[in-house]
Amino acid sequence: MAFFRNDAINRVNLHSGVQALAQGAGGIFFFVLLLKAGVSVPHALLAQAAIVTGRFLLRPLMLPLAKRFGLKPLLIAGTLMLALRFPLLAEVRGIDAALLALLAVTALAELCYWLSYNTYFAMLGDAEHRGHQVAAREAFIAVLSIASPLLGTWALLTLGPRWAFAGIAVIQALAALPLLGLPNMAVLPQAPGALRAARLAMGLLVIDGWFDACYFFVWEIALFLSLGESIAAYGGAMALAGLVGAGFGLWVGRHVDGGGGRRAVLIAYAVAVALVILRAGSLPTPWLAVAAHALGAVLMPLLLPPLGTAAYNLAQASPCPFRFHIATEAGWDIGCAGACVTAAALISLGAPMSVPILLALPAAAAGAVLLWRYFGRVERAAT
Repeated sequence: MAFFRNDAINRVNLHSGVQALAQGAGGIFFFVLLLKAGVSVPHALLAQAAIVTGRFLLRPLMLPLAKRFGLKPLLIAGTLMLALRFPLLAEVRGIDAALLALLAVTALAELCYWLSYNTYFAMLGDAEHRGHQVAAREAFIAVLSIASPLLGTWALLTLGPRWAFAGIAVIQALAALPLLGLPNMAVLPQAPGALRAARLAMGLLVIDGWFDACYFFVWEIALFLSLGESIAAYGGAMALAGLVGAGFGLWVGRHVDGGGGRRAVLIAYAVAVALVILRAGSLPTPWLAVAAHALGAVLMPLLLPPLGTAAYNLAQASPCPFRFHIATEAGWDIGCAGACVTAAALISLGAPMSVPILLALPAAAAGAVLLWRYFGRVERAAT
């Protein structure tokens, strides 16, 4: 399989797997631990909005660092900084100094990590195999997502938050090891037209940020509440979702690379609409909510290959992929923060959790339209 011949992407995907192991064992409990610590649902969503707002405000500072040191040191630094958030999460006792420290560290770590990671993946990948490479990454992550929530649940219930998150922080730090053999990638001192080249992808990422906030963040809180605030039941639901999601992505990646981008978009967003409606309607019934969450794991292996193919290939073809991702990730932050604040306001006014979940529907429709147009242009250019 030709898409496995790229050693640098294989290393990045291995790193992504270890990163996903830490995320699945600890990161998925972010809202759970906040709610257990006495933070209200609206304040938990505002905490997420604060993280992405901090990323947005600090992002221009990354360009001078990238030009000075290159991408590899930033990616390794971001990976290690992400480990620091886990011990801080264990110390939160409400809206306190530990929470403020957690938000600040998470914002800086995610900014450094995701900006360099996405630029790296765009620069090192192969445009003709992009769908396969994104799909292989997502399939690997889905397999690890079966065991990692069970590991995190066992650690939290057996060892307690402090020891559990200390161990997860070590796993997160180990994700830096596959990156050591990667080449460093320089960032151009000047790149006229880079931000102009990012306009389409920035629009896509604003939409994706809004969708993700409703589909993931609001849903994680709603699922935990639907399950009676049981950590064991929540962790089991996450593991079941990993089992269902494993294996779906490779077919989609092959379909995208073979010129079927438009069909992949239609399939992905049709499934997205159905799953959003199912999630919103399942909340009063715990077993149905668990089933909706498990089925929801199908979406990312379906959606990320066409979305990732478009974003990464546009970045690789731009004058400067790093500046390109500065713009596009700013778009994701805008969409995510807007959705989190809107959801927090609706819930504060007494709206049920299903209402902000349904706000993912217009984002799904807008994303489908933009990607349909993008792959139409790609297919016409190919013929």
